[in-house]
Amino acid sequence: MENRLVRNFAIIAHIDHGKSTLADRMLEISGAVDKRDMKAQLLDSMDLERERGITIKASAVTIHHTYKGERYELNLIDTPGHVDFNYEVQKALQACEGALLLVDASQGVEAQTVANAYLAVEGNLEILPVINKIDLPHARPEVVKEEIENSIGIDATDALGVSAKSGLGVRELLDEIVVKIPAPKGHPGDPLRALIFDAQYDEYRGIIVYLRVVDGSIRERQMIHMLGTDKIYEAIEIGRFTPKMLRCGELRPGEVGYFISNIKNLGDVRIGDTMTIHKGPKVEMLPGYRPPMHMVYADFFPTNTGDFESLREGLTTLSLSDSSFDFEAVTSEALGFGFRCGFLGLLHMEIVQERLEREHDLDMIQTAPTVTYQIVLADGTKKLIQSPGQLPTPDKYEEILEPYARVSIMTPSEFIGNVMKIAADHRGDFVRQDHLSPTRVQLVYDLPLGEIIYDFFDKLKSSTRGYGTLNYEISGYKKSDLSKLRILVNGKEVDALTCIVHKDQAEYRGRAIIKRMRKEIPRHLFEIALQAAIDSRIIARESISALRKDVTAKCYGGDVSRKRKLLEKQKEGKRRMRQIGNVDIPQKAFLAVLGGGDDSESSD
Repeated sequence: MENRLVRNFAIIAHIDHGKSTLADRMLEISGAVDKRDMKAQLLDSMDLERERGITIKASAVTIHHTYKGERYELNLIDTPGHVDFNYEVQKALQACEGALLLVDASQGVEAQTVANAYLAVEGNLEILPVINKIDLPHARPEVVKEEIENSIGIDATDALGVSAKSGLGVRELLDEIVVKIPAPKGHPGDPLRALIFDAQYDEYRGIIVYLRVVDGSIRERQMIHMLGTDKIYEAIEIGRFTPKMLRCGELRPGEVGYFISNIKNLGDVRIGDTMTIHKGPKVEMLPGYRPPMHMVYADFFPTNTGDFESLREGLTTLSLSDSSFDFEAVTSEALGFGFRCGFLGLLHMEIVQERLEREHDLDMIQTAPTVTYQIVLADGTKKLIQSPGQLPTPDKYEEILEPYARVSIMTPSEFIGNVMKIAADHRGDFVRQDHLSPTRVQLVYDLPLGEIIYDFFDKLKSSTRGYGTLNYEISGYKKSDLSKLRILVNGKEVDALTCIVHKDQAEYRGRAIIKRMRKEIPRHLFEIALQAAIDSRIIARESISALRKDVTAKCYGGDVSRKRKLLEKQKEGKRRMRQIGNVDIPQKAFLAVLGGGDDSESSD
């Protein structure tokens, strides 16, 4: 197909503003999918996506639309809306010339709407603002247009109003895409340059590479050279997504499709790599992608030590389809051999864990998440600390710095006071306040990232009755008064439960952790002491009382010395058991560090 008849675009929006539903209507109206095959969230292929009602992976599909007698090929990429999957949005936008900025007519502009719009602006994409859900009784499209202009600076006077659920205005939107989004610029006669923007592993066909042709064209039976990994493969099958994989034999400039070559080794494909013809003219690599900034780290350990290699295989397979997390092997005294994984956020971590359990049938223990800290050593050099166990004793470093994030919080104006109180409680520094409309406000704060991943989001949602939304970007490191909080069980430090906290919150946090652990660890035949310590000072303690057997039950009457002898013998046995007995700590106790303090301890 000629370049001028091709359009590549992505749908970007906040969570639940209707991206996947709009993609469904486009597929239905363009006839890409038969009515009998149609189902909600058609492009969300993972069970997890359908269960949670969120998009996790960006999905590409080719549809055809006739405008003024000509048949156009529209390559649509449906993207996730959650802040943790921002990297998927970045990758999708690099394969496009335009983006539909979808905004809910009742909710208005939210935090992730602004963040995704800025990503599209940075990529020099043509942005079409679209107001969705205009058929709702409490829709306010005119106010929302004003919010778009105030918060993002995009002219929204001609923004189309649609209802993705009923299909109202979707055909007109397809016409608008053809008219306003520019065609790709590549030329079929140029040397081939194609961008690998995704991949998935199929146990029968090997690795399926998702690509966007930038220059030239790619045909079956050609020998293809991957510049980044320096690997050469024959193109056995070339096709496009309609949304099923459909073999077409050739992809021309601007087209999006897939490439199969029986690639078995996961290390041979790199997301963001450039493909070209083997022994063809030399070409420059495409810009690719910035490596993702991992903000949250957690350790995964197999419950059964024999599953270590299975866990490695599972992580390797997942890292192919999700290039935004990485992993390295670690060991723990308490939990044995495992892997430290870097994630973009808490939801990202949760999704990876659930995919490992479901898709690879693995049973795991996961440690509490932590962020990356920086320490300044005596000689002035800086060192990154990815887990609390790596933090040396205070005499070994001069100062410790923690990552800060610039946080944008969108909230109805009635909840401003609640949000400010929560931000102050989490050591936030106020930056500015923007009124987007008479009823909606954007508050901007600088907050420590460790506070955001601890319990900030939960408190924000509860204090704004679910209407508050946030987006954050890492702004750098700042010096803080931090310490290592050690958790001792029966006098032994449990490295997997150690965390780094601010000194002002150490006692509260330590007490909250051991109180929750006390509920999760079952009683043993001996008393268990749970302690929280900073350096060598114990700051909190709880005890789990021993299970008691009545050893005097068989003594009826007689001399009391017999009972005393039995009780002393029992006491001596318990003392010995406490010295040599092992405490069984279930996984729930490890996760107790995640959830914050008890409700009774809450200051709200």
